[in-house]
Amino acid sequence: MASRKVLAVTLPLVMLSALAQPAFAGGLDRGGYNIDQLFDASQFSIQSGVIYVMPQRKLKNVQDLQTTSPLLGGNGNLNGRSSTADDTENYAVPYGGIKAGYGDLDCLVDYSEPFGAHTNPGANWAGANNNIETKITTRNYGATCSYKFDVGPGQLRVIGGTFYQEVEGFKERLVYSFGAPPLPNGTGRLDLEDQAWGWRAGVAYEIPEYALRASLIYNSRVKYDNLTGTVDLTNSPLTPGYGGKITNVTGSAEAPDSLELKVQSGIATDWLAFGSVKWTNWSVLQTVPFRDAAGVELASLDLAYRDGWTTTAGIGHKFNDQWSGAVSLTWDRGTSDGYGSQTDTWLLGLGAAYSPTENIEWRLAGSLGIMTSGESGTIVKDGVTYGDDVTYSFGNDLVAAISTSIKVKF
Repeated sequence: MASRKVLAVTLPLVMLSALAQPAFAGGLDRGGYNIDQLFDASQFSIQSGVIYVMPQRKLKNVQDLQTTSPLLGGNGNLNGRSSTADDTENYAVPYGGIKAGYGDLDCLVDYSEPFGAHTNPGANWAGANNNIETKITTRNYGATCSYKFDVGPGQLRVIGGTFYQEVEGFKERLVYSFGAPPLPNGTGRLDLEDQAWGWRAGVAYEIPEYALRASLIYNSRVKYDNLTGTVDLTNSPLTPGYGGKITNVTGSAEAPDSLELKVQSGIATDWLAFGSVKWTNWSVLQTVPFRDAAGVELASLDLAYRDGWTTTAGIGHKFNDQWSGAVSLTWDRGTSDGYGSQTDTWLLGLGAAYSPTENIEWRLAGSLGIMTSGESGTIVKDGVTYGDDVTYSFGNDLVAAISTSIKVKF
């Protein structure tokens, strides 16, 4: 039988290992939503951490599909440019939280960056008319509480909360090309931003004597109904009607809702097994058009995502009063379905937790994985055509991540 101490010492490591795994999940997932600190057994805790992710997605066999001359209304032929590109950029995902408990009530306020993206293949590849650089960043400020009461041999928690989320980003692409310099080439840039609210609700059941906990948490959609921004064509003076100026645009989009089941249990003295399954409604993001005051579409973010599924399984072990370790395996179903480069990802995670005193925990974890191969081309989805500007393929590429955090608790 596992003791209460398994829950108190090994469980925080499990939280760390799980935190490192979804750092390169499908869609625009970054850190995702994580409220595991709410379950901390201490009355008060402060935690901060960061994940650093190093994806190595490389595009190859790139071919420009829209080769019509700008004189005839096209973008120009880019097939003389490189047929390969390094698509992804390294990134960091910070987290910070403060948890306080009073009796059967626990509350957590936290900062996270659940969604984001950064691709930067540059201007010198054959797909520059699709993307030169795209970056999306979110900032999430959450408040979540739970109330627990005795049910059977354990305790049932009812969980609810809200969060305020900010999004901002940009996309640059080639608008037209008349050939190699000094012949004219035009680029355009879309900038966007908005703020919105979301909410979460869930339940959890715990039996501390067995280090057992099962939780089911739903996070709502975040409706960005007032995405505002600009389309900057000052570097494309030959664009009819809009060239050489900046135009205000508006749009709307939704960050996806998600449902996550997490389960853990002691399986022997100082041993803990854990697993999770998460569904994320990425199919709400298909194409996001941006229009000027006259209703003319000047830019769009074309994603054509399908729903994401992420599963994790692992084992944790307490070595002594100071050290614990865990290993986990994660599979994430890619959200790209013939368009884009987000295929299935497999990640192996390792982590360690060190507690020099009962009030301090330091955690370090890493993961190494494979982003599986595939190709992107022209597809038709719900009557909309995607990928008719560029086609490319990619092999099995590496992704690595390292994370660290420190927690002070009383």
